[in-house]
Amino acid sequence: MRYLLLLFFAFGISPAWCQHRETQPAATHIVIEEINISGNKKTRDAIILRELNIVKGQVVRSDSIPIYRKSDSLRLATVGLFTHIHISVDTLISRNIIWNIHVKERWFIIPEPTFQLADRNFNVWWNEQNRDIRRAIIGVTVRHKNFRGNLENLIATVQVGYTRKFGLEYLKPYIDKQQKHGFGIAFAIAESQETFFTTDSNKFRFIKTKDQYILRHYEGSVAYTYRPAYASRHTLRLGYKHLNIEDTVAKLNSEYYKNGSSNLKMIELSYRFEQNKTDNWNYPLRGTKIIGQLISRFGIEGMNHQSFATLEVGKFFNPAGKWYISTIFRGRLSFPDEQPYALRTALGGKFDYVRGYEYYVIDGSHFGVLRINFKRELLNITIGKVGFKYLPVIPIRIYPKLFADAGYVHNQFSGNSFLNNKPLYAAGVGIDIFTFYDIKIRLEYTINHLRQKDLFLHFHSE
Repeated sequence: MRYLLLLFFAFGISPAWCQHRETQPAATHIVIEEINISGNKKTRDAIILRELNIVKGQVVRSDSIPIYRKSDSLRLATVGLFTHIHISVDTLISRNIIWNIHVKERWFIIPEPTFQLADRNFNVWWNEQNRDIRRAIIGVTVRHKNFRGNLENLIATVQVGYTRKFGLEYLKPYIDKQQKHGFGIAFAIAESQETFFTTDSNKFRFIKTKDQYILRHYEGSVAYTYRPAYASRHTLRLGYKHLNIEDTVAKLNSEYYKNGSSNLKMIELSYRFEQNKTDNWNYPLRGTKIIGQLISRFGIEGMNHQSFATLEVGKFFNPAGKWYISTIFRGRLSFPDEQPYALRTALGGKFDYVRGYEYYVIDGSHFGVLRINFKRELLNITIGKVGFKYLPVIPIRIYPKLFADAGYVHNQFSGNSFLNNKPLYAAGVGIDIFTFYDIKIRLEYTINHLRQKDLFLHFHSE
């Protein structure tokens, strides 16, 4: 087994503060006497106050006011409830201040027409599946992102086509006055007429039926969340999953589930820790992000016990002007190595992959991926007066970039796969487009260590 050890350091020295120090006016201490909130027709004041970096009665230095204004604007933008945020300050005769927050709310009930591809990414569907429209998933997800004005999420999903799915999810982030504890519940049913049954030379092999669903998936879960501070969150989740395949799949691959079973049933207990100290949670340019998970799966049928840990660490720099650098690491350790085939996928999914290897699937227990991006802001504009209440402006941000990836997957059952247990690396150029309602588009031209080149299209962040 090989291990990827990654250390990143960034230092900044700015001695200019000591020059002409005697000419700087002394900062005074003032009190936040009042916080006024306006424009929030649905969102409760308590939800907004929970996100702020200041509180009523707080004593601050006068020269720190611009810093607090910027910080609170970024924090409120991250919540994802507003299309416009403006913070101003009124100075009273007593030299204390009133903190004024004016917001414009976005559209909370968002019907999202679903037209997605069953394949792992657009390029696989376009080139390997011959742009087969029958592999599309059509449906609608109705998402209320601010149910009852309390930041509650209520989500209902209905899909037909390649995969038929119905799901319900409810999340209440706060159930106490201190707004630290919350809970969630979810349930989903999915059925598909096609599924992959093995990996051959780092490619999925599929089997399809016409008159019946070959794969069925049922799951439900309850979750407890604890948010002690603005940037950190703990989630404890208990779930049950039941996956069923037709006997045809078990005959083609007796290791799909344990002992040739056609059912996989498990109880899953997971703990997730997230600390997000970035400037924008949807498209970060500065700061640090850490996500760690510990998951234990207790097999009832079709598998034994499985435990694994995952880690994601992102560091985002702004070395100068409109230039940005990011380093992102993702990894997993899973034990024991011997698991049913359905639980072995490591790299090649919709989110965990080495850029440049989007056409390949790499199975294994342990993996690590490092992504490095060097980008520059080319365009940052806002188009106003679009004539729609919940979309008063359209922001458009464009970032050309250079990037490089490296990865490794350990698999003691590699079979005829040629990318397992080998270093993977690739580099390329691309462009990121970020716009309203957190829509992200990535175009990336990449060359990998096999000297394969292609232009890849993605609709999510790195």
